[in-house]
Amino acid sequence: MTMCDLCGSEAPVEGGHDVGRRSVLTALGVTPVVLGLAGAGPAAADTRSGASGHPGGTPWGPLELVLLGTKAGPPVDPLRAGISSALVVDGATYVVDCGRSAVTQYIRAGLTLASLSGIFITHLHADHVADYYNFFLLGGSVPNQEGDRLTGPVPVHGPGPAGGLPPKFGGGDAPTVAPDDPTPGLAALTDRCHAAYAYSTNVFLRDMGIQDVRGLADVHEIELPGVGADHTNTAPPMKPFVVMEDDRVRVSAILVPHGPVFPSFAYRFDTDHGSVTFSGDTTYSDNVITLARGSDILVHEAISVEGLQAPEVFVDHLLQSHVEVQKIGPIAQRAEVGTLVLSHISEVAANPIDPRKWKRWAQRGYDGRVVVGQDLQRVRPRR
Repeated sequence: MTMCDLCGSEAPVEGGHDVGRRSVLTALGVTPVVLGLAGAGPAAADTRSGASGHPGGTPWGPLELVLLGTKAGPPVDPLRAGISSALVVDGATYVVDCGRSAVTQYIRAGLTLASLSGIFITHLHADHVADYYNFFLLGGSVPNQEGDRLTGPVPVHGPGPAGGLPPKFGGGDAPTVAPDDPTPGLAALTDRCHAAYAYSTNVFLRDMGIQDVRGLADVHEIELPGVGADHTNTAPPMKPFVVMEDDRVRVSAILVPHGPVFPSFAYRFDTDHGSVTFSGDTTYSDNVITLARGSDILVHEAISVEGLQAPEVFVDHLLQSHVEVQKIGPIAQRAEVGTLVLSHISEVAANPIDPRKWKRWAQRGYDGRVVVGQDLQRVRPRR
């Protein structure tokens, strides 16, 4: 059971850690799909935990945000999957970041691989790309039990090479992996994954006739505008720029400051049904406000260091890369967004978090709707 962040009541989350709602219904002799359709129709609440059906089917609105995983950072957490979100637009699905278990969560949410129309990577920290290659390596293999798999190349947009490494935090020397190319971008990361899994892929190509995984990821490294940004000046003030547009969405990006990581992007999706902005990992930045201005939904990362017993230099290091949940409200207020969704959640001194406390913190200085994100939660814009 999990506490509903909006109403304070307890509601089961599908795919929980003990027995999922679908398994319980099956044991009771109730068909889960039928109940899922009845409970997730157009009259359903704006935010829900769990999902059923397929993009474009009855349960999905024309624009829905799905929080596949909401946990920040590399540590493996049993309570939340790694950071990843999906946006369903008129039956097509766009994924933002691919953290730990993203592919599994994608299927558990009721999303189809055949509907996957784009992947957007904010930056190349491991917790944002841990499951990236699995969308192609596993999702493009033989069909699953639903007869679903990737059916063709998927556009992938994300950072190019950083161009240089930062000095070691605290001084001194650090080991360097792959010193001949220590800051690869998304294209090289993808190619190196192809090479690392060559044996498995080569065997499957011969004895199962799978698709060639190398043709499934259509990688586009984002070309930066001429604003003087580099690995020493990671996010100067700038205007958003368009990185992709199709018949459903226009996706714009802006650079955001995430400690020494470069490039690090925030993304905005504009559709006929509303707009959703993803902050990516960032500390305080007017660039986020510029990009998010007037969005129906702002999905923003959040950290709390309240009660943390650690050296001041360590806390300072955290806040050079992230935003405290207690100070997010004014960001959403200045950006004039309709709904603030907290994701990429980290409370360094406590786990699990107290969602009621987090909601109160995020509401400070903001008069819109606040949602403290849960894995597999769905959010529709209020229009």
